[in-house]
Amino acid sequence: MSIRWRDAMSRALYGPNGFFVAGTGPAEHFRTSVHASPAFATALLRLIYDVDAGLGHPSRLDVVDMGAGRGELLRALLRLVDSEGAAGLAVGVSGEPTRSGRSGLIPTRAGSPETLTPTASVRSLRDEPSSGAARPSLAERVHFTAVEYASRPENLPEEITWTSEIPAEINGVLLATEWLDNVPLDVAVHTTDGWRYVLVDPESGAEEIGERVSPADLDWLTTWWPSPTSPQSAASEPDLGLTWTDATTGSESGFGADRPAQGSSLTARSRPGCPETPHSDHRAEIGRSRDEAWANAVRQISRGLAVAVDYGHLSGDRPVDGTLTGYRGGRQVPPVPDGSSDVTAHVAMDSVASAGSAVARCAYSLVLQREALRGLGADGGRPPLSLAGTDPAGYVRALAAASAVAELTDPAGLGGHWWLRQPVGIPHEPAVAR
Repeated sequence: MSIRWRDAMSRALYGPNGFFVAGTGPAEHFRTSVHASPAFATALLRLIYDVDAGLGHPSRLDVVDMGAGRGELLRALLRLVDSEGAAGLAVGVSGEPTRSGRSGLIPTRAGSPETLTPTASVRSLRDEPSSGAARPSLAERVHFTAVEYASRPENLPEEITWTSEIPAEINGVLLATEWLDNVPLDVAVHTTDGWRYVLVDPESGAEEIGERVSPADLDWLTTWWPSPTSPQSAASEPDLGLTWTDATTGSESGFGADRPAQGSSLTARSRPGCPETPHSDHRAEIGRSRDEAWANAVRQISRGLAVAVDYGHLSGDRPVDGTLTGYRGGRQVPPVPDGSSDVTAHVAMDSVASAGSAVARCAYSLVLQREALRGLGADGGRPPLSLAGTDPAGYVRALAAASAVAELTDPAGLGGHWWLRQPVGIPHEPAVAR
């Protein structure tokens, strides 16, 4: 039986045996910036320190991770906070090297010497000393919370709280790295009589045209995803099955597929024999559910900053045929919502941003990841060649670190993701310049 895509995604991703609930976790199937390099967590830690300062170094600083997977990001942040006793946690690799504490680019191995990091990119993350009593360190004040439907991992550090609901009255930072793209949504197709929902068979992925969209969804489409000027009939040229192109190569280990910032979609199509086929040159993914999810997340923040990192698009550059796709075992696959694979679609970032701003009553910033990371010190510059003569091992480590940052800032890959920063009740200069 065919149902609307929003219902199919909800069951496939978050049902009792859903993709994000059962199994070993999404990291087995695709990787995000969190998995790509420790530099990503280090950059976020810089942002956390900035927010902590903006809040006046409260006695408790909340860091909440939405769609936490199996806790990979919070584990990395916890390690960094625990080990960051020395000044100079660095994420860049340009300039002359100097001794510092643990690098955010090169994970410290047990028994390894301290990492060489560059002077030009170093910015201290330690609380500034005060004239009075010493302020408790961030490690003593930070409270990490993972929000995820899956059961708590057995080996998760006890310092990380695990919950299925967004906590209320957050005083700190809410992180949503590739969360919104998995918030279930409806898909519509423009026909001769306007927008209609696309229905999908959860077992096969076959599609057909359903009823007209609701007034609320029509209003969203009219505002954020206008119909084409010359719509084609929904009855033209039926598709002949699940036609798709594998846009990624994947790796034999099953950990090779990045969910691309601007990659191709593998959109399910109706099979022969269905009464109608949703063929059109204009499909749309109705982002109203994501607007509501983001607005609700922002609403839980008393004071602080909400950060969404995701792949998406803006008005005027919407994908004509949609972006719905799937991932399984390190490869991009057709989006069949049977629970065996990830089902995801790009995010209408400007629509989401507008919804969050209306709740926060503060201006937001929306920039590409490569710009956001460079602003946080991750420039991906190569180490000076002179280092190879004085410290060959350090040069190799720094070169590897530069490569890791380069991947995070590659405009054709992870660097093309969007960073939406929404301050709530605090001044945050980088987040208000549009």
